Amino acid sequence: MAFKEIDGIRIWGIPEESAVSQMKTCAKTGQVLQTALMADHHKGYSQPVGGVVAYQGMVSPSGVGYDIGCGNKAVRTNLTLGEVRKDLPKILDEIQSTVEFGIGRKNPNPIEHELFEDPTWEEAPALLSLFDLARKQLGTVGSGNHYVDILYDVATLDIWVAVHFGSRGFGHKIATGFLNLAVGRKFDDKGLGESMDQPPTLLSLNTALGQDYLRAMTLAGVYAHVGRDAVVDQVLSVLGARVTFEVHNHHNYAWKETHEGEEVYVVRKGATPCFPGQLGFVGGSMADISVVVRGKDSEEARASLYSTVHGAGRVMSRTQAAGKLNWKTRKRSGGLISRERMMAALKEYGVLLRGAGTDESPFVYRKLQDVLEAHSETLEILHILRPVGVVMAGEDEFDPYKD
Repeated sequence: MAFKEIDGIRIWGIPEESAVSQMKTCAKTGQVLQTALMADHHKGYSQPVGGVVAYQGMVSPSGVGYDIGCGNKAVRTNLTLGEVRKDLPKILDEIQSTVEFGIGRKNPNPIEHELFEDPTWEEAPALLSLFDLARKQLGTVGSGNHYVDILYDVATLDIWVAVHFGSRGFGHKIATGFLNLAVGRKFDDKGLGESMDQPPTLLSLNTALGQDYLRAMTLAGVYAHVGRDAVVDQVLSVLGARVTFEVHNHHNYAWKETHEGEEVYVVRKGATPCFPGQLGFVGGSMADISVVVRGKDSEEARASLYSTVHGAGRVMSRTQAAGKLNWKTRKRSGGLISRERMMAALKEYGVLLRGAGTDESPFVYRKLQDVLEAHSETLEILHILRPVGVVMAGEDEFDPYKD
């Protein structure tokens, strides 16, 4: 077995003390069947990123987190590297001007979709107050580590498009609202500003509040899925390409599953579902590979609650990398990574960048291959993809709730 056990917590990769401590708190709070930490784990809000918790009869809105349904969509196109390389600067410029990136951004071309006719809008209290926000932001990309990537398959040179983001302000307000309701506050009260190390907030599924959260979370998951579809379509339009293969998955969500013969809700925060035969996309840093994986059926896969990494995992905080942000001047100071150093690394790797700050530089992440090796008994790698172009929110954008 490649994993270790510390106080009953199954841990892949090198244990990070702060994340292990958080998971110990999760394991002893509520009705928990099992816990696991993926190899990309690091400290998160209440539940560590890369953390998986299986709950009996309850769900954790703090575990799912603020970016409900955050995940990836990746598509292989009918284009090859040779067909796009010379036009790549122009392509990235057009993606940057076509797709909306950043906090609070709205889509200038609102999307009509059947999800806005879902009865959940009226069945779950307070969701109607978020209806207009949801409509305006559908098909936009957030800040932090959210991106549009142009990549190529190292074996075939096929061009791929990958996106990473979730349910935007809609999901953030759902999380804030239910965390408020859980402690007797109003849904639309200002967020509590809890400690990163606080115990998980739990809702019993035998209560109306717990059921309302599940409905709202499910709707936010659909919203995130539709949003990623829309952004990929925008990028394909820029490229003049069509899809020949796709993979699409959440990694911040709670799923109803059966493990060890028991029906549970599995909360994955920054962890990709990886059941036997299931496909998943896992992105590396902007100067690293990304991969398409397929789950295996093995004793170790069962031990992981059929989960795997969602990325390479941070080794440096945003503030350490980019410095402390002065919100008035929008300038940072004291960061360990300069933009010059970041751009030199990207040039060496052969990547063109639009937007992004040094808090997302390659130096703040592990190498994806290292964390994948820790999960070699649970998955197989189908496609290795190398980025040539990355588009993210501008470097002055920052979202403290990103995974």
